[in-house]
Amino acid sequence: MRPATRWALVVLVLVVAGVVAIWPRPDGSPQGEPARAARPSQDLGASRDLAALRPCPRAGTEGPQPLRGIVATCLGDGASIDAATTVGGGPALINFWATWCQPCQEELRVLDGYSQQPGAVPVVAVQVQSGESDGLELLARLGVHLPSLHDEQDALRKVLKAPPTLPASFVVKAGGPVIQVTSPLVFSSPEQVREVVG
Repeated sequence: MRPATRWALVVLVLVVAGVVAIWPRPDGSPQGEPARAARPSQDLGASRDLAALRPCPRAGTEGPQPLRGIVATCLGDGASIDAATTVGGGPALINFWATWCQPCQEELRVLDGYSQQPGAVPVVAVQVQSGESDGLELLARLGVHLPSLHDEQDALRKVLKAPPTLPASFVVKAGGPVIQVTSPLVFSSPEQVREVVG
């Protein structure tokens, strides 16, 4: 066998071995990499205890039509809940936030302060675009105990046609109409919240 032919065979064997080594297995992992066990769901019990969020409201009324049937996770206890029942027939305030959003952090403190005043309408914070554990950690660090939902699919914002910028707030009027708050874009005092919600 000529040296050129021998080298061509060696290269061919190496190429075939390399392809076999990286070819996906039925479980989706490459041959040279051990199959990974399914990642267990994270136990957030300790994080929930530390955050000490107030319970998610579960109003007896069905709530606004656009929100009906949208299921989110109550951050306080991990239960699945129909978003419409958290605001009931109104009035209420819905606030969308994410852990990476700096203006959201100060606004969450303002909303929490407002929510503890006599005569305050229910405020429901809705975490989007960030993980539950990160949200619980942030709320605990901020000392904010608002009833909060985690909307992993961003379904609530989509159905309300909320802008991509955060934070974003909506007022649920008595009887169910949902109106976006455009002034102010970010609440800086409990008095502002009270003026907007009426």
